[in-house]
Amino acid sequence: MNEIWLIPALVFVAVLLAVEALSWLLTHSRRTRTSIDRRLEESKTRPSRAEEINALRGERGLLDSDYPMFRSLNEFLAQTGLKLDRKLLLIAIGAASAALFFVWSLVLGRGLAALLLAVLSALFLTFLFLRIVRERRLARFADLLPDTIDVIVRAVRVGYPLPVALGLVAREMPEPVGSEFAMTADEISFGQDIRTAIDNLFRRVGQEDLLFLVLAIKVQSQTGGNLADILSRLSRLLRNRTKLALKIRALSADGRISALVLSVMPFILFGGICLISPGYFGEIKDHPLVGPALIYGALSLAVGNLIMYRMVNFKF
Repeated sequence: MNEIWLIPALVFVAVLLAVEALSWLLTHSRRTRTSIDRRLEESKTRPSRAEEINALRGERGLLDSDYPMFRSLNEFLAQTGLKLDRKLLLIAIGAASAALFFVWSLVLGRGLAALLLAVLSALFLTFLFLRIVRERRLARFADLLPDTIDVIVRAVRVGYPLPVALGLVAREMPEPVGSEFAMTADEISFGQDIRTAIDNLFRRVGQEDLLFLVLAIKVQSQTGGNLADILSRLSRLLRNRTKLALKIRALSADGRISALVLSVMPFILFGGICLISPGYFGEIKDHPLVGPALIYGALSLAVGNLIMYRMVNFKF
């Protein structure tokens, strides 16, 4: 009797599972089609990879001139990786000049000297900001360069040609390596020879260690040889140089901290004394030897900082 009721139960369960499976297949298929349609619509409005690279190339730098000074300045601006606009940059410099003019007016009074110092200070601060951004970008590029070379080595060893290997780096590596190598691969794909494309890469980036990669590729393209073996040795060399640089930085930390303390201490003492006893320097501020003494102190401080900087910063 129990076996007779078991058969309809099993049939009911089987039909229920079949209906559930059919419903899931239909729903999944509908979702897949919807997802594909959505991606197709997005691909119509989204710019292609080539358009993105061309737009990125056009946004780098401000000047387009063959004059050496302007060309060097444009390369410096391109190496920051920032999307600069002439109008916004001029507005920012103008706003900084106005703010600094108010500060210098409190010291020198309103006049031509305060205006000139405000403009020069704004230009200097803008240059300092761009330089800091550039140095950070170059440091990030230097950290990723050994891994970038390893990607090229693995691609070459499995049989990919060098342009394809550079395109693989553009897809696999993060910024700033990915975008720079993407522009290089784009130049090669549009007919530029490899040596000129990697020269353009070095000018856009400006990182010193990248020159080793550029020279290795250029020499191998002219004389032949095992590029994978050359780049593998170069990758090990760059990693060893990075380890040595970190070791030198650790050993020179004492000198750098000492230089910072010795440079800042006179100003801290002067500010502390003026805060505790405002009239302490009042008796000697009009003495004729104060000016020469301050000049001598500033020159001594500058020379001492230069010597200590050369002691803890050197090329190897």
